[in-house]
Amino acid sequence: MLLFWFVGAYNRLVRLRAAVLQAYATLDAALSRQLDFVQASITAGPPPDASTQDLLSSVAPLQAATTQLATLLGATRLHPLDAGGMAALATALQVLVNAWQRQHPDAVTVFDADGTLSRPVPLQPDAGVAAVPGAWPEPSAAAEIARSQFNLAVAHYNAAIVQFPALLVAWAVRLRPAAPLR
Repeated sequence: MLLFWFVGAYNRLVRLRAAVLQAYATLDAALSRQLDFVQASITAGPPPDASTQDLLSSVAPLQAATTQLATLLGATRLHPLDAGGMAALATALQVLVNAWQRQHPDAVTVFDADGTLSRPVPLQPDAGVAAVPGAWPEPSAAAEIARSQFNLAVAHYNAAIVQFPALLVAWAVRLRPAAPLR
């Protein structure tokens, strides 16, 4: 009877872990689309009235942020449950969003976690957008929805591995808590 309980608890934890990995794959695809959108805007060319100094001061941080995010996306693909990697990815994502907001203050859309439009793009070019974790360069809610689903899957997985009987199974097979993308 104990063996059947162990196998059942193990299967439940493995299903929850697989749900986290699947949610990460969706998040990875959405963040890759965000990254492609930003890189396309960088290579599209500068505005005709921009000076060389303005271009270097605005494009260089955005280019560096895209490179950093691309590197960390590649690293977290290998270990999407690693808390340190997820924290680094969250920081890189915030750096990218901040760099995008500095260069394009009127081209940021903010979505709620369920994908509904929370705050539209400001109409006036001089109206800045405060740094909000859900502000995305690409005008699509896919990244915010994917992040929300990933965080929810992580919460379910983490809750399951700390429950008493399943805690023993998680300890025995060395399942570690995952970190959400904040």
